[in-house]
Amino acid sequence: MTISEFVGCACIAYGPLLAMFVFTIMQDPIRIIILIAAAFFWLVSLLLSSVFWFILPLKNTLIFGVVMSVLFQEFFRYLIYRLLRKAEAGLKKVSVPDTNIEITNNKHVLAYVAGLGFGTMSGAFALVNVLADISGPATMGLKGSSSLFTIISAVLTSCFVLLHTFWGVIFFNAIDTHNHMQLAWVVGSHLLVSSVTLFNSRMLYFSSVIPAITVLVCSAYMAFMICGGSCRKCKVVCGRGGGGAQGDVTPSPSNSAT
Repeated sequence: MTISEFVGCACIAYGPLLAMFVFTIMQDPIRIIILIAAAFFWLVSLLLSSVFWFILPLKNTLIFGVVMSVLFQEFFRYLIYRLLRKAEAGLKKVSVPDTNIEITNNKHVLAYVAGLGFGTMSGAFALVNVLADISGPATMGLKGSSSLFTIISAVLTSCFVLLHTFWGVIFFNAIDTHNHMQLAWVVGSHLLVSSVTLFNSRMLYFSSVIPAITVLVCSAYMAFMICGGSCRKCKVVCGRGGGGAQGDVTPSPSNSAT
């Protein structure tokens, strides 16, 4: 039973991440490097926020730690944005062997890969300890505890992986186009979703899952529109069925939404 629970929660949490990595990242070494760099930036943000949480007198207040962590993550998202924009000129000269696909054909690709790097490291830290505990010999739900803890943790982990990916696209576009509303959405929704996870300590799991999924859907729609998506294009893609060409899986270039 514990192994089944472990595998199920791992697939829920990391299944979308693995699929995105395999189909959009794995075949391009430049994207892999950018993803690792973004994951490292997230890791440094966690380290610095932990240091501030430790030295400041409010470390016993959980909400303070949540806010500090979110602000540091968004600051380092801006740093990776600046780094990638400065390196963009050099990246344009780099093509992938055997595919001849330039990494900067679409400016949203860098944002997507950087966001996925943030989500990868965030997901790893969010659930790895839980997975280690549920692998055996006991299982959740004993002694009056809720058996929903592990499944909710897996769902929230998957949400944060996807959210960081969408937030990356929205954040980069917001800086490029000076769209303060999109920038406020990224920071505000990140604070909201991170804060509602505090309800889990009181076993109010649906109070955290429902807002997280709602923000996920809204962020996915915003990122989709920013990348030039439309209902007409979705119908065209769906109409092709399984016979479509297996080309580059990144969004096609278009004007950014404002």
